[in-house]
Amino acid sequence: MHSLKVYGLYFVQFLKARMSYRADFFAGLVANMIVGVTGLLFVVFLLDGDVITSLKGWSREEVLFIYGYSMMAMAIFSSIAINLYGFGDRFVIQGQFDRVLLRPLNSLCQVLFESFNIDSFGSMIVGVATMIYAAAELGITFGLFDIIWLLVSCVAGAAILVSVFVFLSSVSFHFEDRMGIAPPFYNLIAFGRYPLPIFNKLLQFLLSWVVPFAFVAFYPATHFFSRTGFETLCYFTPCMAVICLFVAWKAWQFGVANYASTGS
Repeated sequence: MHSLKVYGLYFVQFLKARMSYRADFFAGLVANMIVGVTGLLFVVFLLDGDVITSLKGWSREEVLFIYGYSMMAMAIFSSIAINLYGFGDRFVIQGQFDRVLLRPLNSLCQVLFESFNIDSFGSMIVGVATMIYAAAELGITFGLFDIIWLLVSCVAGAAILVSVFVFLSSVSFHFEDRMGIAPPFYNLIAFGRYPLPIFNKLLQFLLSWVVPFAFVAFYPATHFFSRTGFETLCYFTPCMAVICLFVAWKAWQFGVANYASTGS
């Protein structure tokens, strides 16, 4: 409980500092929304209903629903995982991880909760709006279980994203590199925003069982579609999140155990 209180204070202090420049905060929020809308426009113009009406049988509204689903999970991930990008440079090479180890708190939680990207909630707003529009067009109605599933799966999807990048960041403890191996995987997230069957079998396997970004949005979103073939994996997202968190935590512990201070 004490640790949770400390992490809560991390967020409160960050929020106070961020809100002291409200114009900057709202500018960042709007900028994030614009970036999200720009990505959506690609889907809208691609599936314009005249030349291309679907992607291998998946309608524009279904694609938009999955895209919005992904944006919600991504917004949660981006809000707490900003320090994982460039972790190797800032914390390992520059020696800031020494400071983390001096505190009697969990090292991973310190890295995650030291800074937040609350601008990412601009993407959350766009994602929710996109899902509402797509659901209305598809005739999807939300019952109590549907709402609970939406919330649980979005949090679980964000946990999967965090786990993947914690695992990738832990590699920096063994191989010092300023950029690390994370950037290419950020680009790979984009594939998880679209229906999995539009890709070839190899990529489907990779996105499901190697870098499980398909469980962030596609599989949980199929709960709301009247499609067959996804009934089993549809509800596996929370389990996948637990597995990913366990693997990431073990990789992080192993990395910390092998961490060599820069002495700076």
